[in-house]
Amino acid sequence: QVQLVESGGGLVQPGGSLRLSCAASGSIFSIYPMGWYRQAPGKQRELVAVITSGGTTNYADSVKGRFTISRDNAKNTVYLQMNSLKPEDTAVYYCHGHTYWGRGTQVTVSS
Repeated sequence: QVQLVESGGGLVQPGGSLRLSCAASGSIFSIYPMGWYRQAPGKQRELVAVITSGGTTNYADSVKGRFTISRDNAKNTVYLQMNSLKPEDTAVYYCHGHTYWGRGTQVTVSS
C-alpha cells in the first residue's frame, strides 16, 4: 500500500516562505512523476508543479519564479519551496504520484 504524507504547511505573512514535504512509502516513488496540486475554497483542484523521475520540472504560470519543486529519490521525498507567498496562494496543498494522493496540508497566507 502506497502512502503519501504531506507536511510543512502553516500560516505565513505575505512575502514569506514555506517548504512543503511529501514522504512516500512504497516503491513507486523513484519511477513516476510527482506533483503538487492545490485547492482553494470554492475552486477546483489545480496543478502547481510537477517533476519527472529524471528531474524535469513544470510549473503553473501563477507560481513560476516563486515556487521550486525538487525530489530526493533516496529519501522518497518530494519538496515544494514556496517563496514570495501571496494571499491567493492560500489553499490545501496535495501531493500526487501515479494514482495516489496525500491528504493535504493547509497553507494560509495572511497578515
